[in-house]
Amino acid sequence: MVAFEVKDMTCGHCVSMITKAVKFLDGDAQVAIDLASKRVQIESRAADEAELKTAIEEAGYTPTPVAAVAAEPPQKAAGSCCGCSR
Repeated sequence: MVAFEVKDMTCGHCVSMITKAVKFLDGDAQVAIDLASKRVQIESRAADEAELKTAIEEAGYTPTPVAAVAAEPPQKAAGSCCGCSR
C-alpha cells in the first residue's frame, strides 16, 4: 500500500484525473481517495511508489508520500473510555 497527500487535489475532477493516471499505469490497481483529507491510497502490484508518484505528477498534481493511514493508532479523548467529550 502506497499513500500520498495531494494538497492541490480540490474537487471531484481532480479525484477522477488522479484515478485515471494510476489506472493507466496499472489497470488492476486499487485506488482509494479521500478528498476531505487529500489522501490517496494505492494498492498496486505492477508499479512502485516512484512510478505512481510520477503518474500523479504527470496528471498535474503534487503528491507527497505519507505513511499508510492504517499504521496510525486511533486517538481517544482524555478522560473518557469511548472518546466522547463528557
